[in-house]
Amino acid sequence: MIPRTATETLQQLAQGYPILAITGPRQSGKTTLAKATFAEKRYVSLEDPDERLFATEDPRGFLARFPDGAILDEAQHCPALFSYLQTLVDNKPQMGQFVITGSQQFGLVSNISQTLAGRAGLVQVLPFSLAELQHAGIVINQLDELLCRGLYPPLYDRDLDPAHWFSNYVMTYVERDVRQLIEVQNLSLFQRFLKMCAARTGQLLNLSSLSNDCGISHTTARKWLSVLEAGYIVFLLQPHHQNFGKRLVKTPKLYFHDTGLAAFLLGIRDPEHLSIHASRGAMFENFVISELLKQRFNAGLSANLYFWRNNIGDEIDVIIEQGGKLQPVEIKSGQTLAPQFMSGLNKWMGIAGESALPPQLIYGGTESMTRSGIQILSWQAIKNR
Repeated sequence: MIPRTATETLQQLAQGYPILAITGPRQSGKTTLAKATFAEKRYVSLEDPDERLFATEDPRGFLARFPDGAILDEAQHCPALFSYLQTLVDNKPQMGQFVITGSQQFGLVSNISQTLAGRAGLVQVLPFSLAELQHAGIVINQLDELLCRGLYPPLYDRDLDPAHWFSNYVMTYVERDVRQLIEVQNLSLFQRFLKMCAARTGQLLNLSSLSNDCGISHTTARKWLSVLEAGYIVFLLQPHHQNFGKRLVKTPKLYFHDTGLAAFLLGIRDPEHLSIHASRGAMFENFVISELLKQRFNAGLSANLYFWRNNIGDEIDVIIEQGGKLQPVEIKSGQTLAPQFMSGLNKWMGIAGESALPPQLIYGGTESMTRSGIQILSWQAIKNR
């Protein structure tokens, strides 16, 4: 097993919360992480029909089997359990009793906020980070290979062809979750919607354009996008709200949690194809932003990432809020540093003034350095930021 950065966070939360909640996309390693971190606890999968029926019909009897707590996998399948868990941990205030996992934000997170508020510590587990692979001794020197393969755990602990795995992933997990959350009459339209989302990676979200290209209504496009967000397939990067004297763009940008899945949906099947594909720059930008997001989630924190763009075209790829200060990060996929890579950062620093932290540039090359007050990081050194 490749050690997960979130392990330490879970161990810390287990000292202060009676319930630990682990959520994230399917096949991101939630169950493996829970079992490895809390090896002494009994494990029950609520995807098992018998266990689910027991938990639904007799929640008290179901929970009585676990006087020392348990790992309850895919707990969103039994929403009635949450109220009984609340009563149980209130009567027996012992920290780290139960670990619940789930792969749908609508089911797990909404029930936690409604029923278990203040009683559950939440960690969002995404696919491997580059740092986790590096710490495990897995070296990937080719950037295009990493972008094309993605970082889902099964692709690193089994001998699998990524294209075959992603094809099955879309059919068995993504489409199944869609059917559970909403009624989709035409799966081929939904598959087109997925591919159109991949084609818009790194772009401002335009639901009207997206719905028109897919032949669906604006309302349907919004609903389907919400389902993809709930299943940790895509996420929206919000624009930063602070106004530095210019009118700002207020539309979010669309990204995938894993570049391998986005590349598959675009029909990219190997690194050579990606290296000449028009979306390569967007894939690299997506990779960097998802890595920054993983750093926050692995620490048990919410996202503090934004982008910044004004109405005259000035833009910063990522703005990181840190203690009331703002750190600008530019992302460039080129392997050779060029002066224009830093022009946007220099302009933004002049606008932001004292609210700005030292800027960073993350690029597709292999050397890290500091130039003209800008910290320049190789894509391989994102873990060191």
